[in-house]
Amino acid sequence: MQPPRKLAPRATHKNENGMINTTAWTASDLYETGDNTPEHLPLWLIPSCENFDNTDLSPAHKEWLATQKFKGQARRIVTLPGPDGRLVGAVLGLGDGTVGDPSGPSELLIGAAASALPPATYRLANATDQAELLSIAWGLGAYAFTRYRKPENSGQRARLKLPEGVDAQRVINTVEAVWFGRDLITTPASDMGPDELEQAAHLLATRHGATVSVTKGNDLLIANFPMIHAVGRASPRAPRLIDLTWGNATGPLITLVGKGITFDTGGLDIKPASGMLLMKKDMGGAATALTLAHMIMGQNLNCRLRVLIPAAENSIAGDAFRPGDILKSRAGLSVEIGNTDAEGRLVLADALALADDESPDSIFVFATLTGAARSALGPDLPAFFTDDDQLGQNLPTHAASIGDPLWRMPLWPGYKRHLDSDIADMNNVWDTPFAGAITAALFLRRFVTKARRFAHFDLYGWRSSARPLGPKGGEPQTARAVMEQLRRELTS
Repeated sequence: MQPPRKLAPRATHKNENGMINTTAWTASDLYETGDNTPEHLPLWLIPSCENFDNTDLSPAHKEWLATQKFKGQARRIVTLPGPDGRLVGAVLGLGDGTVGDPSGPSELLIGAAASALPPATYRLANATDQAELLSIAWGLGAYAFTRYRKPENSGQRARLKLPEGVDAQRVINTVEAVWFGRDLITTPASDMGPDELEQAAHLLATRHGATVSVTKGNDLLIANFPMIHAVGRASPRAPRLIDLTWGNATGPLITLVGKGITFDTGGLDIKPASGMLLMKKDMGGAATALTLAHMIMGQNLNCRLRVLIPAAENSIAGDAFRPGDILKSRAGLSVEIGNTDAEGRLVLADALALADDESPDSIFVFATLTGAARSALGPDLPAFFTDDDQLGQNLPTHAASIGDPLWRMPLWPGYKRHLDSDIADMNNVWDTPFAGAITAALFLRRFVTKARRFAHFDLYGWRSSARPLGPKGGEPQTARAVMEQLRRELTS
């Protein structure tokens, strides 16, 4: 067996805060704290209406909105001029109150204003019980990925005066964490391989006082991670297992496992060209795990945190693993390879076996795992699987309330038989197009036997077109949803 070939590591661009740099500004640049001043321009959020009697807009501005045919249409933004023509405020339409991105409170539409309003500092003119969510949506909507081009607006930005009572640290940390995950996913594989993914974990560790250890290349075989090694051995960029730990030694152990396939050719069962166009995002699970870790550490949740990222590139070479091969897993189970394009579950299985050794309170798995989940639910609605009914009931509600939706699907035990193999303990695929997301989840579940709670998130990791909460590009879906769940559990 040939050792993985080596390439010189690529430089990772960082900003002054130690994070990967894709913009000329940071999340904190978008906000202002302190008291309201006359320089803070009012921003009214107005639902569908025929008049503006429920606002303190001036008669002149009401007339102006009427001439603009503004009736609170969703996402419609109208700036308000003063007597001398200068900007003195703006309005944002919220529609009928059911429009979100892609679902959730209509207040999330403020994200569209953050990137569209002229530079100034705005304050919310309406009283709201969603002030923190509005503030987060503002920052998410302002994001832009500009690593490879000159930013359109690298100078002054539209800023939001944080409303009284909003936790500024939580808002900024949440926004920065999502930006971080988006940066990782959107960066092309030429600049985001296993080495750069490892660097990203080190950046977070340095920022938050965490510890990172890495098992790399042929050391994976010595340390008994044979499937991570098999998937990544054909690439000149060595596969590895990234292991980050942080937190209170007496707190509940929360373990996040993220699929870190930095590019997926499909292996010898090669994808068509069209199927590879977005395969830079196949490490979206790892990016989501790191996004969530950034939130957990930045908001100092009372827990022990462990993040495991099996990072590899599924490439084609003479030493690539083959259809029909039998791979031994860390758990001792043998796996027949029915398809080399179902490689994500292989690397995750070795990481899950390690995670399970500690009998954690929770194991959460994040992966861009199956096209079947997209066929069932589309790109905006990640599937999640759990056999914890309380989590299954609560998480979708919390997720929808903050505009990071997901949908529970069944770990249907009747399909376990479809992973049987005639010559190994199991196959990595079912050789039909049916129930692909469920059988993939069942494959992963087999490697978790000791954890108190298990959940697997099969996400797309990409926004196909611009929305109020962000532009087209990478998106660490479900990270904010799980953070909301954990925050409620660990601070109650």
